Amino acid sequence: MVVEMHAGLASDGGSKLKMLLTFVDALPNGNEEGIYYSIDLGGTNFRVLRVEVGAGSVIINQKVEHQPIPEELTKGTTEDLFNFVALALKSFLEREDDQDVKRALGFTFSFPVRQNSVSSGSLIRWTKGFSIEDTVGKDVAQCLNDALARCGLNVRVTALVNDTVGTLALGHYYDEDTVAAVIIGSGTNACYIERTDAIIKCQGLLTNSGGMVSYFFCFICSQYDFFMKCLCEEKELWCSKCSIHQVVNMEWGNFWSSHLPRTLYDISLDDETQNRNDQQSQQGFEKMISGMYLGEIARLVLHRMAQESDVFGDAADSLSNPFILSTPFLAAIREDDSPDLSEVRRVLQEHLKIPDAPLKTRRLVVKVCDIVTRRAARLAAAGIVGILKKLGRDGSGGVASTSSSSGGRARGQQPRRTVVAIEGGLYQGYPVLREYLDEALVEILGEEVARSVTLRVTEDGSGIGAALLAAVHSSNSQQQVPI
Repeated sequence: MVVEMHAGLASDGGSKLKMLLTFVDALPNGNEEGIYYSIDLGGTNFRVLRVEVGAGSVIINQKVEHQPIPEELTKGTTEDLFNFVALALKSFLEREDDQDVKRALGFTFSFPVRQNSVSSGSLIRWTKGFSIEDTVGKDVAQCLNDALARCGLNVRVTALVNDTVGTLALGHYYDEDTVAAVIIGSGTNACYIERTDAIIKCQGLLTNSGGMVSYFFCFICSQYDFFMKCLCEEKELWCSKCSIHQVVNMEWGNFWSSHLPRTLYDISLDDETQNRNDQQSQQGFEKMISGMYLGEIARLVLHRMAQESDVFGDAADSLSNPFILSTPFLAAIREDDSPDLSEVRRVLQEHLKIPDAPLKTRRLVVKVCDIVTRRAARLAAAGIVGILKKLGRDGSGGVASTSSSSGGRARGQQPRRTVVAIEGGLYQGYPVLREYLDEALVEILGEEVARSVTLRVTEDGSGIGAALLAAVHSSNSQQQVPI
């Protein structure tokens, strides 16, 4: 993981990890005040949020509305999709008292985007069932801005973020030791805070995008230098010496390595899924970890067992149906601690159409679900340790940490406190997976270093975090000290 992180930071296309620049070089620190909005679009539902914040890391009030996206819009046109989103925001604002006041908007767009600035970025590809061909390559923030203008709204995108970045922002809002964020839900991804000088591809991209302008006076260090300033923004940022950190979106779901323990069931799963022939988006790591796939891996194992033995008798035909065993059912099976495994019997009867499975068979099914769960948790833990190692926070103090702001710890020195914000239904709703993940962190890091690492559930970071980033990067807000 660390090797691929270095390669992805060195050049685009040099790694399975895209290591996407986010241009987020300031995070909320509790001094933000005011009312901000966000739109969270990351699947077949989206949300509109209104967040009122006060000084001292206080969220005074928040309001959330959920809106399903009609299936035809996921395969229609760019204009139709964003018009639908803009109209939902307009309806939301019309119920507010201040709909005519200019407001900053955070836009969580949880699809792979190559950002041009903190408030703009072009879609690399759709995932999660979307297939609107004319959107690929377009600036999705501008698409939304155009739709907002057509609706007559005085709202513009101030921050375009991935859900991991929003989770990191909310985590940092409450605790400044938060250095990374991980999503473990139906999909999985991670982001973290990286030194700008470690992002070798950064300078060329900033120059090519027009993001570097000539000499200006830095308001932080009172020196003249090149400002990291996007030409489409009016406010001045800090100079290249002071802007030393940036959030990097790893897109780690696509991570792959010969060291990953790929089985014939992983190969079968890859053959079933839509992106199997796309070398750039096979999502190999995600398919071993995330909630969209764990139940299917277990189903593939059980199906082969049914083919090669009579363990399920003559009632195993339904096991040939892809995705019939969803991950919530896998979790229910694994967490059944009743003496006769009555919940396992229910799932087998009602959902897999396997009646009268003996207790020995039910125990075997539990074991399969346990193995799939444990592997997922341990791989996720290894990925988290990869980030800590890159940041020099894994206790090794090795070469990987030389580009980190924290560096390795000296002999005898206490490990530095580190917080990783985590969001996602699989992690939050599946205690067994959390237990295995924590166990693996201790096994890899050792007890002393593991005690310094906190995994903190950050609920609704993708929505609230985007609103907070809108506050940080709003032209109406006070200038922020960089990370």
